[in-house]
Amino acid sequence: MYLGLDLGTSELKALLLADDHRVIAVAHAPLTVHNPQPLWAEQDPHSWWQALESVMNQLATSHRTALSAVRAIGLSGQMHGAVLLDAANKVLRPAILWNDGRSGAACVALMQAVPDLAEITGNLAMPGFTAPKLWWLRENEPEIFRQTARVLLPKDYLRLLLTGEAVTDCSDASGTLWLDVGARRWSDKLLAACGLNESHMPRLVEGSEVSASLSATVAARWGLRTGLPVAGGGGDNAASAVGMGVVSAGQGFVSLGTSGVVFLATNSFRPNPAQAVHAFCHALPQRWHQMSVMLSAASAVSWATKLLRFDNEAALLQAAAQLSPCERATAPLFLPYLSGERSPHNNPQAQGVLFGLTHAHHAATIAYAVVEGVNFGLYDGWRTLATDQPVRALSVVGGGARSAWWSQELANTFGVPLVTQEGGATGGALGAARLAWLADGGTEAHVCLSPPVAQRFEPAAPGAAETERYPRFKALYTSLRSSFM
Repeated sequence: MYLGLDLGTSELKALLLADDHRVIAVAHAPLTVHNPQPLWAEQDPHSWWQALESVMNQLATSHRTALSAVRAIGLSGQMHGAVLLDAANKVLRPAILWNDGRSGAACVALMQAVPDLAEITGNLAMPGFTAPKLWWLRENEPEIFRQTARVLLPKDYLRLLLTGEAVTDCSDASGTLWLDVGARRWSDKLLAACGLNESHMPRLVEGSEVSASLSATVAARWGLRTGLPVAGGGGDNAASAVGMGVVSAGQGFVSLGTSGVVFLATNSFRPNPAQAVHAFCHALPQRWHQMSVMLSAASAVSWATKLLRFDNEAALLQAAAQLSPCERATAPLFLPYLSGERSPHNNPQAQGVLFGLTHAHHAATIAYAVVEGVNFGLYDGWRTLATDQPVRALSVVGGGARSAWWSQELANTFGVPLVTQEGGATGGALGAARLAWLADGGTEAHVCLSPPVAQRFEPAAPGAAETERYPRFKALYTSLRSSFM
């Protein structure tokens, strides 16, 4: 039995996995994000421990025998967050999260201070990353910065409380902008630029390695065995990929969540910062991944659902699906940049646009335009990625994947088969449990299987590059780029 813990932004999830790949139990505990000022997003790290106590108490009540059989623990978590500790490991302030936007000016300053930052990290400096948060802290909260003895990522703060050890894995560390991602080690140059050194950083391990052992006090609390190995784990997307069996070059997934992600595993470090591609270490040794990120995917559909007064997102998607080919061809174009955009434009000023409205258009045609615009935005990111092997199919996950019509439309846009998989909702928690299994001696060939395919969507039309509407979509952004404010 293996225990996976996934610390998300809105909830903490615990999952028990048997060694025959059956998910025995899942427990959830909600979390709250605080926004004390515009652009700020923070959480109290102590609330993560309270959430962990909640899920573990749930499992101890309902599955005590299974808990007692756990052989290892794995961790997955939201990336980029800055947990600041003093020399006694006391939390100094609320954690600054991945979706906090206060450090825009710090990103510019950091890139100027380290001109080869993108070559070292494989990424551009963006407010979501950890390093600009510490640059901002040094300038705006100097007393807190002075007291900071260690900076941890969110899931690694839980590891500290579980084991007493400060450790992170290479995939999560890739999102700090302090890691030499190709070499999989901390960069002295980047740390020094932020007024830090390696003593401020946790020890680095691979995600499938043992990072530390569970303390006797914690083990006794929930009926676990003392000294259980705790795997390095992974950042949320890398861990989710392990859960889906996306571990080798040519394998990948598309996430239709609040934001949109296209993830592609690679056998080598393949940065493309010029198009805002993220190049990170995978959660497995000597593997990397590329990732394009758009900031408004399913959230754009949710926005349109409210604007157009559909009962729910499913009703909007159903209305869009019923349009005739002629209505689709003459629908407005939609730029889905409601929160700015990351890949490939790296333009926080980008805005949403509905272009080409006429009296003939109605709620369903606008609904179709919104879904199409999200698909085109994802395809923009997909075109920036490159792998060592041909891509035979992509998994599709996230809330939008519940719509077979949307999945089919996305397959048509990409010109690549898409598949949904059984148990796709378990996400990073399943990947964390699998990484625990690997740390306990499991082999990748046996542990990192692709879950059974629930549904397959073959492209039924040419890819977007061969259609008339996609070039118009691209030209529209280019024409308006200088007009965004």
